[in-house]
Amino acid sequence: MVSDKRVLVTGGAGFIGSHLCERLLERNNDVLCIDNYFTGSKNNVAHLLQNPNFELMRHDVTFPLYIETDEIYNLACPASPVHYQFDPVQTTKTSVHGAINMLGLAKRVRAKIFQASTSEVYGDPEVHPQVESYWGRVNPIGPRACYDEGKRCAETLFFDYRRQHNLSIKVARIFNTYGPRMHPNDGRVVSNFIVQALRNDPVTIYGNGEQTRSFCYVDDLVEAFLRIMDTEDDFTGPVNIGNPNEFTIRELADAVIELTGSKSEIISKPLPADDPVQRQPDISIAREKLDWEPTIQLKEGLEKTIAYFDARLSAH
Repeated sequence: MVSDKRVLVTGGAGFIGSHLCERLLERNNDVLCIDNYFTGSKNNVAHLLQNPNFELMRHDVTFPLYIETDEIYNLACPASPVHYQFDPVQTTKTSVHGAINMLGLAKRVRAKIFQASTSEVYGDPEVHPQVESYWGRVNPIGPRACYDEGKRCAETLFFDYRRQHNLSIKVARIFNTYGPRMHPNDGRVVSNFIVQALRNDPVTIYGNGEQTRSFCYVDDLVEAFLRIMDTEDDFTGPVNIGNPNEFTIRELADAVIELTGSKSEIISKPLPADDPVQRQPDISIAREKLDWEPTIQLKEGLEKTIAYFDARLSAH
């Protein structure tokens, strides 16, 4: 069967990237997955290697790539504080140089290009819920700035390439996403809680646990990516992609303990620097332009994610 399109996915062996590669292959695309395996893993895409339409390449997006492609999904960047603060200079380079290299490739081959941006461009917001027109409140010299400002600069580059070179761009701002293949040690709240609860270790919340997050299951997120890429050229985004249902961190901890049947206690530690107090997407644009909203609610998504981590921890 002849494939429909050649699609490049940077960061394709990561948590979200691997799910995107799966869906693209289901759509009969020829998929080139590139990753430097800083946070991604070959294990996430091992089951795809037998597919003749799938190719895996070790490559770092801070270096140029010379290939032919019709579409580019630029997902490459460590996305959890533990990983992006480990080497903050490299994190900024990945966001900025990576965007420049992928935009250069898109310009050269006239490919449509998608940027996986983040709700972190809003920083610790004064507007709630967050709308795409809000410019954000980011500390440019804080410990999270390598990621927040790197992603903000990447968005700048995307829109400048659009204005200067008439490139077809799509920008999605991702809110907290969870699901199978999350990195068990990435410090994100869902994976932290699940791993702690499955081990019957204390479940650690920061501050009083009243800060809120909105959790989107990975399948819903990937569906939105595909719909964004399918829109007409005049729709560039940015568009918020996330689940508008808001939960406190304590509510999440209670839900994970209940669903795992854990004996864990909840303990509290001080809140990290610049940690946002509220995070909730306004998804009006996604509903209107993409006919999209999440369909998998927290309990169902947590059950699937817990099953993944349970199997993974049991294997070790």
